[in-house]
Amino acid sequence: MSTLATRRHHASILPELSELFAAFPAMAGLRPALDTRLMRLEDEMKDGRYIVRAEMPGIDPTKDIDITVRDGQLSIKAERAEKKDFDGRSEFSYGSFVRTVSLPEGADEDNIEASYDKGILTVSVAVSEPKAAERHVQVQSAN
Repeated sequence: MSTLATRRHHASILPELSELFAAFPAMAGLRPALDTRLMRLEDEMKDGRYIVRAEMPGIDPTKDIDITVRDGQLSIKAERAEKKDFDGRSEFSYGSFVRTVSLPEGADEDNIEASYDKGILTVSVAVSEPKAAERHVQVQSAN
């Protein structure tokens, strides 16, 4: 099971409820209370790397994305500014977006790459085989 899948179970209901409320004009006012500005992610293990992809259309990757890793946690932060010259109705999300995922066992926090293409951010982390959690130690006799 992926790291993301275990976290998705806890947080995914809020964006779906938010989208449901947006579909009904009388209930659209409830959307801001439920809108967590959750960026949509997918992850997988492939060729010895843990790969996370995030939907981020309309982002300037050199200015608007900040990726950090610390203590086995990968955090992706992004900011999408609202266009000031737009005066119509919008269902786009603007503002700050943050998502943190736990890295798998054996993740090499010094070997991380990131790229952005066609609205998708891809973060790739090298993962080595985790060391055995248990090993036996030979006891030496003093005699």
